[in-house]
Amino acid sequence: MDTPSKDPGRWSSQVNRAAHEAAQRIDDTTGESAQRAAVVITSAVRLMRWPTAALLWLSGPFIIATIMIGWAADGSMGWVILGLGLLMAAVAGAFAVRRNRVLHAVADPEVLAAELRVMVNLTGRTQQAGAVFRDITGGDGWRVLGRLRGLWRGATLPATWVQQVGELPRARYFAPPKIGTTVTLSVAAAWLVPISIVVAALSAIGALAGSI
Repeated sequence: MDTPSKDPGRWSSQVNRAAHEAAQRIDDTTGESAQRAAVVITSAVRLMRWPTAALLWLSGPFIIATIMIGWAADGSMGWVILGLGLLMAAVAGAFAVRRNRVLHAVADPEVLAAELRVMVNLTGRTQQAGAVFRDITGGDGWRVLGRLRGLWRGATLPATWVQQVGELPRARYFAPPKIGTTVTLSVAAAWLVPISIVVAALSAIGALAGSI
């Protein structure tokens, strides 16, 4: 069995070299995890480019119709319909803005991977945070974002981490709290399609019947 060197300087050098090698292994693992995560996230987001655009195209005409009916109608019911139309438009607008920003975030996977690596290092818990990225490969499409949100919930993060991550223009959309907002807006946009159809249809029927 080897025994520590009697030379303090040599022993200190051995310790420093071992610590550096261990840190390098962790850093390499973090980089690989961030690189794989960037590939998975980029593929998922790009896969959902057209389906998410379809959500806006499908609900858009009915939202516009609701607003026009509410604007043309008289009385308090007209204001209610107009308010519903504007509310739906606000949800659709918020989703459209977030969709464009997320698509921009994955425009350059290499840059995204570099920011994800920085994001993991900022946690101070590289193994725990790196595990989040290693575990997101089980989903597809926007399910990856939902899975990512759930995994972040189980991670213990420093109080200042959210503020620091907010300075990363791409990676911040795949970390709390923005990842939660993205998933929420996506669900709201999906529900907006049938809701806008029903609201527009009822408003049109009411207008034709002369009850508005």
